[in-house]
Amino acid sequence: MGRAGSGLHLPVLRRLRTAADSGHLFAPAPILAVDPRRRPGAAADLRPVSLAEAPLLADPAETVVHLCTPPTERVAALDTLGRLGYRRILLEKPFAADAAGLDELLALRERHGLDLVVVAQWLGSRLTDRLRAALASGAYGPLRTIHVVQRKPRFSRSLAGDGHPTAFDIELPHSLGLCLSLAGPGRVTGAGGTDMVVGGQVLPRLGTAWLNLQHESGAWTRIRSDLTSPVRERRVTLELAHGTLIGHFPGSEADAYARLTVIDHQGESTELLHDDSLSTFLHRVYAYFAAGGAAGGAHHPHPDLAVNSQVVRLLDQAKTIAAQARDAQVGDAPAHEPQVGGSQVRDTQARDAQARDAQARDAQRRPAAAR
Repeated sequence: MGRAGSGLHLPVLRRLRTAADSGHLFAPAPILAVDPRRRPGAAADLRPVSLAEAPLLADPAETVVHLCTPPTERVAALDTLGRLGYRRILLEKPFAADAAGLDELLALRERHGLDLVVVAQWLGSRLTDRLRAALASGAYGPLRTIHVVQRKPRFSRSLAGDGHPTAFDIELPHSLGLCLSLAGPGRVTGAGGTDMVVGGQVLPRLGTAWLNLQHESGAWTRIRSDLTSPVRERRVTLELAHGTLIGHFPGSEADAYARLTVIDHQGESTELLHDDSLSTFLHRVYAYFAAGGAAGGAHHPHPDLAVNSQVVRLLDQAKTIAAQARDAQVGDAPAHEPQVGGSQVRDTQARDAQARDAQARDAQRRPAAAR
């Protein structure tokens, strides 16, 4: 289970199992909880078991697995689940830690006929739906830039070590997936980051992370994540030809309200949106599985799998660029952030060609029609 399983998924599942509009999607039997590191406490609706016991208590073919292991430990766990007969599997973000890990997971999906869904609730949030609708309407003209700021204090969890190797693996999977869904495919043109320093202890690459992305549509994206900030903020700003949209996602699971501000020639307006995005996401995923999931097996994956695969490949490129920037630095000064389109863009033609080939392979895995 881990923190994501016990602190995020389990409370939502408990709400959905008792809700009038979603209770029919779940069996009445207790949820089976597997955690090899810390055995969960038993409850009327929760039964701690070992992975060996689980298939004997619930049919793997009819079971949805929430795989909340760190991305660095995911390949072996997914292979074990596939061998035990589980097919419907939710994976916590990020999908994988790097492109090599992604290819291993996609190979396992083909081998075992797995129906994989990555937990990417920003793609299905009410705020994202409103941003998509505004872009589709054309009322504010073409999209020019996307700016994302993600800030929160994450000292204790980073010190404890939770399998996330860099700051790129923590908040950016959400924001990069959002930007790809709004502006389409793109390539990384710059990236960097800093270490986290706590009481003299240095945690490499876990302080800040940033990347610039040039979209094929002509728009560009800037994402900034700071895990040493004293305040929480998840903000996205869309600059269009005739207006600006500013969205604030809920800062944590403690609240479920988003805010959308629209600035155009008529002035400024702000709307508050109830946006319990993880509940909405899991409700949609369980409805998807109940309806049969990936029709045709592994060759027709969940509609969002291609985008989440692109996220991993682009983040892998960003980490490489950031590492090259660190190597090129003199001393320990923070990496300079290159301007978009400037002479300091570091991605090479060879890397771009590899990324295009990988994206083409991922695109072949898209379903014939969206949900």
